[in-house]
Amino acid sequence: MEKVIIEARVNELATRAGNPHVPFLPAEIIRDAKACYDEGAAIVHYHGRTADGDPDHASAFYLETNAGIRAGSNILIHPTLGYVANDADATGRFAAVEDMMKSADTAPDFAPMDCGSVNVDWWDPQKGTYKTTDLIYKNSTGTLMHFAERIDHHGLKPYLVSWNVSFTRQIHQFLKMGVLKQPAYICFCMTDETIFAGHPGTVAGLDAHTAFLPKDFATVWTVVNYKGDLFQLTDKILREGGHISIGLGDYAYTDGARNLTNAEVIAKVVAQARALGREPASVAETKSILEMPQVRIAA
Repeated sequence: MEKVIIEARVNELATRAGNPHVPFLPAEIIRDAKACYDEGAAIVHYHGRTADGDPDHASAFYLETNAGIRAGSNILIHPTLGYVANDADATGRFAAVEDMMKSADTAPDFAPMDCGSVNVDWWDPQKGTYKTTDLIYKNSTGTLMHFAERIDHHGLKPYLVSWNVSFTRQIHQFLKMGVLKQPAYICFCMTDETIFAGHPGTVAGLDAHTAFLPKDFATVWTVVNYKGDLFQLTDKILREGGHISIGLGDYAYTDGARNLTNAEVIAKVVAQARALGREPASVAETKSILEMPQVRIAA
């Protein structure tokens, strides 16, 4: 079987209440990126955070972090555009990437496009009610087309996030229009426990996603379970030719009573993949599978 692309999602907006190993600051993310690479991850995804864990969208954070990651390994870099915490317009949301592209030392390899809009309010399972009631992750068609143009301009690979079937259908239309190129790299974002914006992290939830993959265009798919345990699905994903995106940013993984590090989560995925006959894809192999373009540094 084709080798498996493993992405380490090291922090997202996770707190340290569930797992104290969640990295916040550049030095912590840089350390985890290298450790995950050493265990078999080919991609690292991260969010800018302050020392207290709040979102940090300043370009300086990404420049420092990317440069440190580059110095430590050749792992592929996938930064955030800020998720719902960054409510600027399309140009503002992409501004940090524009700054990253001014130097080969800080340029990423991917930029994300969440291909639709969705309610992302937080559920309190103890109280049986919502903690928030007005969080909308807004990604208009015009905004997405702007992102696609800038991603293509810089020679980055679009990381196409699909929270539900409507997002995948939008991706299909963009492929038909030529806004996106093949192969489309699609991340199925499943959600569990405290957020219900995506398909549930179940067999049925995943099957519903894959059923709507465009049949007339080449695609590569990976899976994340935001706020849920992806290991409930990794066997199925690996057997069906999918790829794995996982880390402490999504779920407070433990091994019994012990909190796992991001690197230990990656090692667990690698062991499971090898047991099923799939070796982890190297960085070079990942670039080949995804047919990644040549990154172009801004003049």
